[in-house]
Amino acid sequence: MIFQSTILTHPGLGNSGPAHWQSLWEKQFNFDRIEQQDWETPICTDWITTLNSYVQQHDPGTVILVGHSLACTAIAYWAQKYNVSIKGALLVAPSDTEADTYPSGTTGFTPVPLIKLPFKSIVVASNNDYYVNTERAHLFANSWGSELVNIGDAGHINVASGYGEWAQGLELLKRLDN
Repeated sequence: MIFQSTILTHPGLGNSGPAHWQSLWEKQFNFDRIEQQDWETPICTDWITTLNSYVQQHDPGTVILVGHSLACTAIAYWAQKYNVSIKGALLVAPSDTEADTYPSGTTGFTPVPLIKLPFKSIVVASNNDYYVNTERAHLFANSWGSELVNIGDAGHINVASGYGEWAQGLELLKRLDN
């Protein structure tokens, strides 16, 4: 599989380990990871400033962001503040930072922005994600103007849920790349 776009991955809280699908994709396709200063107790304004600096290193019209978990919320905040028209975003397992199940320690990621994103996007959700219920995942996708793809009982779509290699995710990314 060959990608024409500049693909920037953005892990969520705690970063993505070596067996995570984001890490595997980076290695396989030479995608770049947006490296945040603080993966454990992130501050939203810091994350979106860093995200913006990575996007601005490229022609934004060629950039596709691949966010997982908290990164989806960060991407929505980034879009709200900077309104940059990128090629697209694959937003996987968006966390509901307003939910009681969301871990403490993050700053500035609430409320989740319910704005139309200024770029094409796909939200990938599951029926049994501990960090977001199906109703909220639908609300995020609808508010963001995203296509919603529900992949069934897939947990948080991470290594703990059995997602290392993730061919379906690559197919969704390829749809944004066309």
